[in-house]
Amino acid sequence: MYGMGRREFVALLGGAAAAWPLAASAQQPGKVPRIGFLGAQSAYSYASQLEGFRLGLRDHGYVEGTTIVIEYRWAEGKYQRLRELVTELIRSNVDVIVTHGTPGALAAKQATTAIPIVVTLLGDPVASGIVVSLARPEANITGQSFFSPELAAKRIELLKDLLPQMTRVAVLMNPGNPVVIGAELQAMQTTAQSLKVELQQVLVAGPNEFESAFERMQQGPTAAVAVSDDSMLIANIRAIAAIATTRRFVSIGNKEFAQAGGMMGYGIDFFATYRRAAVFVDRILKGGKPADIPIEQATKFNTVINLKTTKALGLVVPPTLLAIADEVIE
Repeated sequence: MYGMGRREFVALLGGAAAAWPLAASAQQPGKVPRIGFLGAQSAYSYASQLEGFRLGLRDHGYVEGTTIVIEYRWAEGKYQRLRELVTELIRSNVDVIVTHGTPGALAAKQATTAIPIVVTLLGDPVASGIVVSLARPEANITGQSFFSPELAAKRIELLKDLLPQMTRVAVLMNPGNPVVIGAELQAMQTTAQSLKVELQQVLVAGPNEFESAFERMQQGPTAAVAVSDDSMLIANIRAIAAIATTRRFVSIGNKEFAQAGGMMGYGIDFFATYRRAAVFVDRILKGGKPADIPIEQATKFNTVINLKTTKALGLVVPPTLLAIADEVIE
C-alpha cells in the first residue's frame, strides 16, 4: 500500500549576512525569471522528482513556460559532463541554478560564485567541502541535506535486524560520487564492524555493470546488498531491485527501492524534497541571498517493507521490524 504522508524538513536557525552580486537581487517587474536545471541523469529517470519541483513552483505562483522559464541540461549519468553543462547554463543567463547530489553541486560551485545555486539534496555538504556549515553556508549555495552517512549506516542495522545470521553485506556504490565512497562508506564500515558484519564494496559506474556487479557479490541464503544514494543508482532503482530479487538477495535501498520491488527501503521522500526545493528558488528570486538561507536537514525518514518480496524469498519479517515500518507493501 502506498500514500504515506510527505516527510517534513526543518531548517537550522541562523544566517550569514553578505554582499551579493546582482544575479541574486529581486527580479525586475515584468521580467520572466530563468532557472537552469542541472541534472546528473535523464529527464525520464527523474520524472517524478521534476513533477515535485514543478508542483512546488506552482505553489508559489510560477508556471513553467508562462511565468518562469526552465533551461534543462542532463548529463545522462556521465558526471564528467556536469561542468560543461553548467557552463552552458551560465551562458544562457539563468537567474538561479538548481541541481542535485554532490557531483552536481561541486560542478556548479566550481563554475560560478555569482549565480545562486539551490541543491535539492546533498549527502554531506560540509564534509564534501560544498559549504562551510549548514547554518551559515557562506557561499552562493543553499538547499537540503539528508545525513547520508548516518542513513547509510542505519540501512546496515536494518538488514541485520531482518537477517540476524547475516555476516556479510555488499554495498553497491558509484565510484564517481565522493560522499558515497568517503563519508558514507566510513559510516557503514563502523556500523558493520560493531555488528560483526563484513562489508564488501561493489563499484558500478553505469547500468551496464549491474549484472556483473551482482555476480561479484557473495551468493547463498544470507546474501545481502545495500544500495547507496547516488543519482545514477537512484535513476535505475527499478532495474536494481529486479536483479536483487531475481538473484534472491536480502536488499535495502531508499524508499522507492522497496516500492519498486526491493525488500526494504529507508530514506526520505524524494517527491516532497524536490517540491520543497522550490521554496529556496522563490526566496532567491525575491531577493534572498543563499548565504543567509541555512541548509535544511531532513528530520524524519520512511521505513518501507515489501512483504511480497520477503515472502517470495521465504523470509519472515520480525514483528519488531514491522512495528517501526511507515509503509508495508502486501
